[in-house]
Amino acid sequence: MKIRSSRLLVGILAAALSCAAFAADKAAPKAAPVAKNGVLATVNGQAIPKAVYDVFLEDQVARGAPNNAEVQKAIREELVRREVMAQEARKLGLDKKPGFQTRVDMLRQTALVGSYIDTFVKAHPVTDADIKKEYQKLVAKNAKREYKVRHILVDKEESAKAIIAKLKGGAKFADLAKESKDTGSAANGGDLGWNSTDAYVKPFSEAMVKLEKGKYTTTPVKSEYGYHVIELDDVRDATPPPFDQVKPQLKQRMQQQAIEKHIAELMKKSKVQ
Repeated sequence: MKIRSSRLLVGILAAALSCAAFAADKAAPKAAPVAKNGVLATVNGQAIPKAVYDVFLEDQVARGAPNNAEVQKAIREELVRREVMAQEARKLGLDKKPGFQTRVDMLRQTALVGSYIDTFVKAHPVTDADIKKEYQKLVAKNAKREYKVRHILVDKEESAKAIIAKLKGGAKFADLAKESKDTGSAANGGDLGWNSTDAYVKPFSEAMVKLEKGKYTTTPVKSEYGYHVIELDDVRDATPPPFDQVKPQLKQRMQQQAIEKHIAELMKKSKVQ
């Protein structure tokens, strides 16, 4: 089970709320709804309990909506719209149709599952310390080096060997790079900038990491693109993204993992036939 699937109804309600908020903003001045005797509004004599409004508002605020007069009015408008449509549906006998109660039961189950997950998350919060620890673990695990390299790409091995011979004779790499068929880097002396090994095809990266700074490959490096002569300018440790930048994604992932682990434990305890 995934949170996304258990929140389908919430997504529908949020979309409806968004439409209602837009309509409310255009139709009337912003004002918070007023409830009397526990009733938010009546539609054709049918009361909409204030408790329904409270739950709807609480749910939206928990998901990032502001608790202001505009949102409150939009929720009231949406609940009234829903009651009007529900009354029309009952007039048509849609609540008596086969399968309707099953759908109601499924929605009730979805709401229960969502409430259970919310309760679990509140009882097992992911702390800043937990996130920081996970961040440090990922940084250590995925630590990479970046390489600043130049290359000259030609079609034939003989051409690459001739370039290497010229380099040995004192020619400058940047000057010879003008012969490269990689026109993008040729204009910059063959410079490919800073990249990790993942940016290059395997034969290229394997030859690159073996070089010392300031050295070039003394034999042509063959790849699917042709033959390369590679020069290593510099090496540095890759800088990971700042903690604050990835913290929200890490927190969400860690919460999801905790939920999935908990559900797996519940499944193991359950008797399924």
